[in-house]
Amino acid sequence: MTPIAAPSPNFDARLAPPDMLILHYTGMVDGSSALARLRDPEARVSAHYLVEEDGRIYALVPEARRAWHAGRSFWQGQTDINAASIGVEIVNPGHEFGYRPFPDLQIGAVIALLADIRSRWTIPDARILGHSDVAPRRKTDPGEKFPWRRLAGAGHGLWVDPPPAPGAPLAAGDEGLGVLALQSALARLGYDCARTGRFDGELTEIVQAFQRHWRPEAVDGVADGATRARLMALLRAAAT
Repeated sequence: MTPIAAPSPNFDARLAPPDMLILHYTGMVDGSSALARLRDPEARVSAHYLVEEDGRIYALVPEARRAWHAGRSFWQGQTDINAASIGVEIVNPGHEFGYRPFPDLQIGAVIALLADIRSRWTIPDARILGHSDVAPRRKTDPGEKFPWRRLAGAGHGLWVDPPPAPGAPLAAGDEGLGVLALQSALARLGYDCARTGRFDGELTEIVQAFQRHWRPEAVDGVADGATRARLMALLRAAAT
């Protein structure tokens, strides 16, 4: 589907080619409200594209420009994620207004859009991420209902299904080498994760963000065997 032009004034210059894709949900009551906000100069937020539930795609900011969608964020040492990424807003009311599954037609449009974007820019699978990945302390989108597995099956992003790792779960209040190894692995993947050896509230939020993307069946902030196995398998997949 050809994107519908809906220009937003909320952008500035990009100094290098984008090499990331950041996916969001709109988190508003409907798509028209989200589109209006993304085009409002006083809101000072935007994205490159918005994908409606019926599959319509709106083009808001040229890909060669820096849209304002990620806010305060971090991935693999980068702190200006807007400068490095293309942002795609996906219409869904989100956790605040009645989070629901994303329609097949909408996800089909997202997959087609990602393929089109990646035909113009070099964006590795390991750098197709959710807003919650780059801002785990602030954001939960696109959330645990977003079908990351389907995207990866279509060739966009990483997905792994290893067997669970042995060992007791790690959770809030734990300390020691196991927690330090978990923190180191999350940091290697890209999260802004301090290596303290203590499982505190900050680490719980990062584990939840990881689970929203790669273990959506259990978003509890507990690093059980399945969560740790997926983390290690993702590190291997990202390295290839």
